Amino acid sequence: MRIIITGGGTGGHVYPALAIARGLQEVRPDVEIQYIGTSRGLEADVVPRAGLNFKTVTVKGLERRKFWRNIPALAKLSKGFIEAWFLVRRFNPDIVVGSGGYVCAPVCFAAALQGIPVVLHEQNAVPGITNRLLSNLARLVCLTFEEAANHFSRRAKLITTGLPVRPEILNADRETNRERLGLNKNQLFIVVVGGSQGAKSINQAMLPILNEMKTRNDISVLHVTGRRDYEAYLDKVQALGIDLAEHGNITIKPYVYDMENALAAADLVIGRAGASFLAEILARGLPSILIPYPYAAANHQEFNARAVAKKGAALLVLDRELKAGRLYKSLLELLDDKKRLKSMGMAASKLGRPDALSIIVEKILSEAK
Repeated sequence: MRIIITGGGTGGHVYPALAIARGLQEVRPDVEIQYIGTSRGLEADVVPRAGLNFKTVTVKGLERRKFWRNIPALAKLSKGFIEAWFLVRRFNPDIVVGSGGYVCAPVCFAAALQGIPVVLHEQNAVPGITNRLLSNLARLVCLTFEEAANHFSRRAKLITTGLPVRPEILNADRETNRERLGLNKNQLFIVVVGGSQGAKSINQAMLPILNEMKTRNDISVLHVTGRRDYEAYLDKVQALGIDLAEHGNITIKPYVYDMENALAAADLVIGRAGASFLAEILARGLPSILIPYPYAAANHQEFNARAVAKKGAALLVLDRELKAGRLYKSLLELLDDKKRLKSMGMAASKLGRPDALSIIVEKILSEAK
């Protein structure tokens, strides 16, 4: 069996695609997978690391407001379609699976025109424009949130499956990873991450928190800044008198490839509300403080975060509230309320869908030609 998987740009599209690839390989060891992405997205880094055959096409995102700037993007999209056409024709897959992002458009469109079945996965409560358009060509659209169904046409065949989580996330052992990190039983481990690119606003809001935490031996913090801001952030931390060698309970990294190990050891997560990240922390039953990226398309991260917070699994802090110290206040209140922290973790466990991957893999195989 041959399957093309496509999706790219951010971790929200890439990691579910990788989870699907792993799931397919487990169920069908004979499967041959080709991943098609872009040369500039996160997929160009993490997909080859995952051992998958990786090809690229040319594509550029469209401006939502300043449409006159889209002429170069449309030219690239046309080139990308031609590239995708020949990649699909050459590989001759039994099915194409799209996880979102602009790269899905030329690949899935080329596949549909060649009579190859297409299955899509939509991660967010408010679907992206690419998946909305492609849904009219797809055999099936797998949804993470039921609310997303309202944004698709009636012609689209929809099913709510949840979001696939990488097996590594589900299988990582908590005690092994806490021991590896040197955490004792009484230490509360907080993981802070601003998405695959990092987040300046979250980084800035964490400075007074790190200053507070440097003297608390009962708390350990892993703060992932993003590569772009890492060096400058270290200077800011040092200016606060935080010596990372001396204050061993604070770890700052530009990026973490083995996030599954960090989440396995974690007691609390602070981060954005991308669907992929949400699915991972919910599958691990982790309480969280969610700070939606305010410029996400159709504000979908806030819709994601509100859906989780409404169920009692997370606290919602808006990005615009960070400068007023809302994160600092919310975190300290939560750390002083262990009962609430525990109840949030239980609510997260109820929302998690560890069976999502098996359902999606089953649907993909049933739709293959």
